[in-house]
Amino acid sequence: MKVGIISYSLTGNNEALANDLASIYKAEHIRISEVKWRSMGKTVRDLLFNRVPPIQFHFTEAASYDLILFVGPVWGGKAATPFRGCFKQLQPIIENYAFVSISGGALGPNLKLQDDLEKRLKKPPVSVIDLHITELLPQTPKPRAADTSAYRITKDDARKLTDAVVTKLRPLFG
Repeated sequence: MKVGIISYSLTGNNEALANDLASIYKAEHIRISEVKWRSMGKTVRDLLFNRVPPIQFHFTEAASYDLILFVGPVWGGKAATPFRGCFKQLQPIIENYAFVSISGGALGPNLKLQDDLEKRLKKPPVSVIDLHITELLPQTPKPRAADTSAYRITKDDARKLTDAVVTKLRPLFG
């Protein structure tokens, strides 16, 4: 199966996972980068006003892949806003896609994520894997959002998370 990986990472956590997955699947890895610096205020405004931030993204061969694997954070229960321009560009041409995220998890599972992906890409994902930093932290005291947003995954964390993703995606590869 020919896999293409498209990633966005604000903190580097999802980038580490995307790099490991690209290595395992021998996949082309395209990174979404933002034109302007991202602040917390910009993130909140993008979510509130449903904005599509300007990005740098070039991927013309999406139709030649059996699976596009998006890797990135979840903000407010939805795929991070820098994905919006990418999704708009790829929506007419991709066939199969999955979404993988390392998000904080302190506020619970991202129940709106699948609906957001279906709305933006006009088709359901073949898989949504929503990993949480809270699972990497001690459970006492209960991790807070401030704890998870400050955490940077280690190489061991990245390997453990990558193994979990590969296991969950294995049925797609027959």
